[in-house]
Amino acid sequence: MKLSRRDLSALLSGVVPALAVATASAQDKKMSVPKTFRYEDLPVKVNGQNKGRAVFDGETHLGFPVELHMTELAAGQMPHPPHQHTHEEVLMLRRGVLNATYGGQTTHLTPGSVIYMASNVEHGWKNPGPEPAEYWVMALGKGKG
Repeated sequence: MKLSRRDLSALLSGVVPALAVATASAQDKKMSVPKTFRYEDLPVKVNGQNKGRAVFDGETHLGFPVELHMTELAAGQMPHPPHQHTHEEVLMLRRGVLNATYGGQTTHLTPGSVIYMASNVEHGWKNPGPEPAEYWVMALGKGKG
């Protein structure tokens, strides 16, 4: 197949902007410079009695996906039903209490507790306490769900 200069120009005029957008999107996801995420500056998403704050969702300099969000979970609430996914997660409880179930076991968490959830292990948690529980979840890797 022979392409004229006009054909090549038309082809590239569609491809180059698409590549530029794809490259910009990939660069936007890279977390390559230090950045501060001040708690009071994070937008709050209200979901019923619960509040969430997205902190960041990007990639390390090596392209490893990492996402961090904070949740304030009201007493008696669950953020969602137990589930599993391919990425790993780390939950860090700041205040309040949680009953966390993972791998078929339930553990009562107190402030300062940390759980590592391995890939494809069903997990979930509920706030049994009289006060809100506040925690961070960091998702590591692909396959968010």
